[in-house]
Amino acid sequence: MKNRCLLMLVLWLFAIVAVPAQDKQFAIYPVGFYNLENLFDTCHDAGKKDYEFLPTGSYKWNGLKYSHKLANLARVLSDMGTDVHPNGCVAIGVSEVENAKALDDLVAQPALAARGFKYCHIEGPDRRGVDCALLYNPKQFKVNGVVLHPYVQSLEKDSAFFTRGFLTVSGEMAGEPLTIIVNHLPSRFSGSFYREQGARQLTVIKDSILKSNPKTKVLIMGDMNDDPMDKSMAEELRGRREIEEVGKNDMYNPWWNVLAKDCTGTLLYNGSWNLFDQILLTPNLLCKPGKRDYSTLKYLKCQVFRRDYLFQQEGKYKGSPLRTHAGGIWLDGYSDHLPTIVYLVKQVK
Repeated sequence: MKNRCLLMLVLWLFAIVAVPAQDKQFAIYPVGFYNLENLFDTCHDAGKKDYEFLPTGSYKWNGLKYSHKLANLARVLSDMGTDVHPNGCVAIGVSEVENAKALDDLVAQPALAARGFKYCHIEGPDRRGVDCALLYNPKQFKVNGVVLHPYVQSLEKDSAFFTRGFLTVSGEMAGEPLTIIVNHLPSRFSGSFYREQGARQLTVIKDSILKSNPKTKVLIMGDMNDDPMDKSMAEELRGRREIEEVGKNDMYNPWWNVLAKDCTGTLLYNGSWNLFDQILLTPNLLCKPGKRDYSTLKYLKCQVFRRDYLFQQEGKYKGSPLRTHAGGIWLDGYSDHLPTIVYLVKQVK
């Protein structure tokens, strides 16, 4: 019943967006996240362990494979959000990108260049050399500041543990202050402690932003390497399953029900879906239960972005995301993750 009501709301919004003569009009702002799965260029970065992704490395990563990877990713990124808005996403957080050169080459792809996409990126300390970045359409999202908050290791653990930081981009969307935090929490091989610690640090950053300006709306997005119900997300980041449960210091995690009820995820492991690629929202992005007040920027719905071309169509791994390599074989695919999107909406006055 709840999903049916949401569908009716979306259809209602479409109707009044499409017909200017109606009393009210609404603008839709899709915002996404995508793990690019090892977007490396073909050159060695000093001090980084990128040797696998060199022409002489284990993946034989050459100009042909790199150009195909760029074109494939640009196809996905330009398609994201077009189910609802013809211009696609306003902003997309990405992870597993090597450097600014790779980002320059990515936004230069025709599908993204046509929309004038730019990016925010700060080189981080990850030993493999993979970073997070934010792609954005400057016509719809104005960037005011970019900070990379480092992941700070606890003294009780390995002080030499270096990993991705928290890329924090402050700006304006729909005339309102909006901050997007893009991150990639430590891998499952590192143990839950490291992801819980990262989630605590994300919470501190978010709380500091809201303390400075309570009107700022915050999105925390990334490859969390945990599902919504895991401790890092549910307890440390305080991501609540239902809007009714979201308190002042909490966040809303719409992906909990997507995984638990709809059994849909963003990566497939041993035949089961996980949903590591999440976008969480602060309370000021939510409509109060029972009220549809879109006079300011508000959350409408979420989506795991799926296209047939993103999946393997045959063989043992049919139905899995079509990745770049598998079993040492170049598949000329996209990523081992699927993208995610939240749709924000605001009444046009």
